[in-house]
Amino acid sequence: MSKSFSELGLSESILKTLNELKIVEPTEIQQKAIPTLLSKSDDFVGIAKTGTGKTAAFGLPLLQLVDVENNAIQAVILAPTRELGHQIFDNLNEFAKHLPKISIASVCGGIPIKPQMERLSQTTHIVVATPGRLIDLINRKAINVKNSKYLVLDEADEMVSALKDGLDSIVDELPKQRRTILFSATLPGTIKQLVQNYMSKHVTQVSADMETVGHKGIDHQYVVVEPIEKLNVLMHFLNSKEAQRGIIFCKTKAAVNKLAKNLAINKFSSGALHGSLTQGIRDRIMEQFRAGHINILVATDLAARGIDVKDVSFVVNYHLPDVYEAYVHRSGRTARAGAKGLALTVIQEDEAFEIPDFEDELGIEFKKYIKPNSQSIEENNGVLWAKQIFKTKPNHDLSLEFKNSIKTIFHHLTKDELIEKMLANYVLQNTNLNSPKEHKSGKKKNKLK
Repeated sequence: MSKSFSELGLSESILKTLNELKIVEPTEIQQKAIPTLLSKSDDFVGIAKTGTGKTAAFGLPLLQLVDVENNAIQAVILAPTRELGHQIFDNLNEFAKHLPKISIASVCGGIPIKPQMERLSQTTHIVVATPGRLIDLINRKAINVKNSKYLVLDEADEMVSALKDGLDSIVDELPKQRRTILFSATLPGTIKQLVQNYMSKHVTQVSADMETVGHKGIDHQYVVVEPIEKLNVLMHFLNSKEAQRGIIFCKTKAAVNKLAKNLAINKFSSGALHGSLTQGIRDRIMEQFRAGHINILVATDLAARGIDVKDVSFVVNYHLPDVYEAYVHRSGRTARAGAKGLALTVIQEDEAFEIPDFEDELGIEFKKYIKPNSQSIEENNGVLWAKQIFKTKPNHDLSLEFKNSIKTIFHHLTKDELIEKMLANYVLQNTNLNSPKEHKSGKKKNKLK
């Protein structure tokens, strides 16, 4: 039976904030994690899919457990990406609205370190960090985490690859009597190894119902395409989702850049997001996406980690992910907070055999997306061509004489007649481009027959 936040042991100040934020009903992972973290002292492992409210599951108890009379850093929260780190920091500040004495700092990479060092010289109770930046601050002796009571590893399944050898140097700075709290969408072997290496023998593990929470509301579909038609099929799909917000996942930064360029050429409202971009550019693109100024985000897995944007209607796997966990995180960007969403995977014939493996491993069912026929794709490309013309800005550098000579040619045509001629010319040009060239001698032979 579902509980309310007031039954989980949270303080009046936090309950007041949740009420103002209109966060009414706790998710399953919140119902299980919050009272456990507040009432026990064991290390903790929480397993729940992306989009189930894990930040609140550990953030709310931490805010309540902080001793504001102690000016030392009491909790270190590690996130694998800057975006997730910034998101956690913003959420904690929201939750702490009626806890003015609690001080929270964000020390994530991608921005100048000196302002962060100055910030850490002031009273700080909770630090949200990316591993690389935290190690840098430790080496500079700009941060003291030797009195921290809590270490939180969020999105730990991605943290393993992000940390590599860095976790050892961070843990060495922390007291042995700390409490380690780990949250992950999945529990692969690498996470089990991390639990063995860095957590005590007394570990409390809870998990949300993976099927009803992790995949609720997501329609999983796949389409098999030839390499030459992949982009056209994608653009046909995107045109059918016009004005809806979505995220397209690619394996590499180069693939992200190439696809984003193609979408821009075809006048799709899109932006690229990957790790090689500066933090300023990444922040600007994310802000444009959140504000609805761009509808489509093309991203790598790691760069997209921590994107918590409402009303993402669909995600597209333009490349099939290498591991099952990545699919969980990708599809989890849609159907958030009880909404519905679509996860479309675009694959080639030699990848089709992998779909049943994903179904068995993740407990989901893929439906086959009906690939548009050649006529539908050609017509869609014609619509994109028309949009390119519509969105092209006038060239004011052209001479008036040249413009008038063109107008003279068209002046007697009605709007409908001009459109008909433009369409006929478009079809003719594309037919000539796509048709194989006939050899002149071949034509003569056919005529002689």
